[in-house]
Amino acid sequence: MTPDTMPAKHRSACLMVQGTTSDAGKSVLVTALCRWLRRRGISVAPFKPQNMALNSALTEDGGEIGRAQAVQALACGLAPHTDMNPVLLKPNSDTGSTVIIQGRPIANMDAKAYHAYKSTARKAVLDSFRRLSAQYRVVVVEGAGSPAEINLRENDIANMGFAESVDCPVILVADIDRGGVFAQLFGTLALLSPSERSRVAGLVINRFRGDKALLEPGLSWLEENTGKPVLGVLPYLRDLHLEAEDSLSQNNRPGKARGFNQSSESGKGHGLKVLVLLTPHASNQTDFDPLRLHPGLNFEFINLAAQLSVNPGTDLINRADLAADLIILGDSADSRRDLDWLRQNGWEVLLKRHLRYGGKLLALRGGGRILDGLGLHPKGLTVMEIPEGSNRQYNQDNQGEALCEPDEQIRGIDQANPFENPESCNAILAWAGLRKAAAVDYPALREAAIERLADMVEEHLDTDCLLKLLEIW
Repeated sequence: MTPDTMPAKHRSACLMVQGTTSDAGKSVLVTALCRWLRRRGISVAPFKPQNMALNSALTEDGGEIGRAQAVQALACGLAPHTDMNPVLLKPNSDTGSTVIIQGRPIANMDAKAYHAYKSTARKAVLDSFRRLSAQYRVVVVEGAGSPAEINLRENDIANMGFAESVDCPVILVADIDRGGVFAQLFGTLALLSPSERSRVAGLVINRFRGDKALLEPGLSWLEENTGKPVLGVLPYLRDLHLEAEDSLSQNNRPGKARGFNQSSESGKGHGLKVLVLLTPHASNQTDFDPLRLHPGLNFEFINLAAQLSVNPGTDLINRADLAADLIILGDSADSRRDLDWLRQNGWEVLLKRHLRYGGKLLALRGGGRILDGLGLHPKGLTVMEIPEGSNRQYNQDNQGEALCEPDEQIRGIDQANPFENPESCNAILAWAGLRKAAAVDYPALREAAIERLADMVEEHLDTDCLLKLLEIW
């Protein structure tokens, strides 16, 4: 039976996952539920009404959505689509973001301007949700941040405001690894309105390490004092290779953003040395996940702004630990500001010295515009006139390959996830000087991680309760 021929009573089944905090595990739990439902032969799609994230993905219809929703689509066996994340906010300053509606950037807005725009954004959210609901038997929805942010309750489209608009049940997840998990859950419920509280169908505790028996008294107290069932306690999963939604997650990641004297886990060897420069508005850092896992690389992130904020008088340009075979300038949410910042802090000198000593320089998407502004032009690349806020800066050939001669020191790549395909990654690293180690098959690692998550649902969640929730809505 295809989604379009399903009985009407099954066309709008919906379950929403909300969290007590950011990074509580909403994205991972939605991914897990999507694959678990797909295993059962149920057509399912992910949905996130509003997402604030620096890591994005391109969709089959040419738009841009949050990276987590692209992974969730893969868990459903679907190609990512802009309806899965109709509102994406990509921060470009401490107070402003590029607003992307149904995959297309429309404007840069500060928080006040976006708050006034929410009524318009709500229409896009509901339109996209209706389209997904008409195509799939189940839509699993991810909230944003926490529903207890009472200052944002008015015109909310990300959490309970959306749940009440479409009348769906909510699972509330909390991260025990942070500590204070009972206060997180109890306090969040206490701050909800009566109608919102009644919508919470169950609680989930995430990232637990240890003997569950020690938790039982707390779980009993929680159920007794909130009136909500605990649907499960999820274990802390190590070496789970899934792209982070925003920046570099501090949990279950193969490496972290670091200062100059720290090595990433994949950088303990003596292979090709690769440095990724993190500018103040660096985005799409998940592009580098395959490199962080590569056995033939000595890989590090260099967090430029963080290092200078800690040691503002530090001489960065002449540090020996900045010598590398390959320096990569990744994507940027605001390439103009990052260009100015690099100039003001002397990094133009560093990059040109790197080239004089024979090093290779690679720019991804918005990073290419920064290099162009520094007078470091990747051969064969042509700057395009683009809308404000877009990061797709350079032309490609018909196969999506970077337009650059293979023997040049500077290359620019405009395609998404250039290191994900092992053959493409091998070609890039061979150009940079790597001769032996084969690239990691990152899609296979990601698929294995998604399967582990579905196993986790089967083993640790009350699946009978989950199915009943989906059957009654």
